[in-house]
Amino acid sequence: MKRATYFLFLLGGLLLIGNTAKAQDYKPNYQFAAGLKFGGYENGVAAKYFMDPTTSLEAIAGLRSPHGLVITGLYEKNILAFHVEGLRFYYGFGAHLGAVGAGYYKRFNGDDQLYTNNRILLGADGVIGLEYVIPNSPIAVSVDLNPRLELATGPFFDIAPGLGVKYCFK
Repeated sequence: MKRATYFLFLLGGLLLIGNTAKAQDYKPNYQFAAGLKFGGYENGVAAKYFMDPTTSLEAIAGLRSPHGLVITGLYEKNILAFHVEGLRFYYGFGAHLGAVGAGYYKRFNGDDQLYTNNRILLGADGVIGLEYVIPNSPIAVSVDLNPRLELATGPFFDIAPGLGVKYCFK
């Protein structure tokens, strides 16, 4: 049921934003931003770089509880959302690589897992979200959904929420 709700939210958001946003109207408010990312699986540092007005790369180095480290790289497309200056819709894909130690790990789909030894994490990631650059401020905040296909310890598919706060550099 949770997955169906996430997919309906995702589909509705895409339809709503797709009808109100135009990529050619969009100009990013910054070239590079760095800050914190709080996600369903990992919390850590993030950096986002715009290669052109609609394409960005995002890297996240996250710590995973109880003891693990995961590096995620994302390729993202960005478009103006709701004709609001500073608000952008973004979506993209990428991959993650990391390692976790033995321990009990919670999953958002409720299928919690106990690892009795160290594990490698490797898989495909997606992202869909909104980012807002606060006017007259170098701060950007974002909320997103992160679908993940874990291959090395799975396979399993899950979707987790994410929240980001970044400092923007022109």
